[in-house]
Amino acid sequence: MSAPHDRADLFLLKPGFEDPAFPDAIYFDRFSVLLEGVLRSFPELERRIVVHHVDFARPRVAVAALAGEDNQTLPRLVLPPGVASGHASAEHDGRRSVAGAAAIIAALVELYGIAPPHP
Repeated sequence: MSAPHDRADLFLLKPGFEDPAFPDAIYFDRFSVLLEGVLRSFPELERRIVVHHVDFARPRVAVAALAGEDNQTLPRLVLPPGVASGHASAEHDGRRSVAGAAAIIAALVELYGIAPPHP
């Protein structure tokens, strides 16, 4: 399930999920959709990042396997082994991870040289 060791793993929520805390509706995650747009805007990231779309319900086994049980908040970018970022907020089994769309975008700018968002 994980990426080759030279690629990062990006975990996004699949759209069309239910949240028991807000019943009787179907949702998408605005932050996952934002990152989908960034990926489409910078197609060169496709060679550097493997995207995984996961269900809303926990446990999120694939996420926990790479980022740790306590780090299942999405979206999450799990960096390749040995890669550091000032935006990383967790580490598990030698891999650092970045949580949240703003921090992930900042890490993409830092690590892969994409253009930053307009202030």
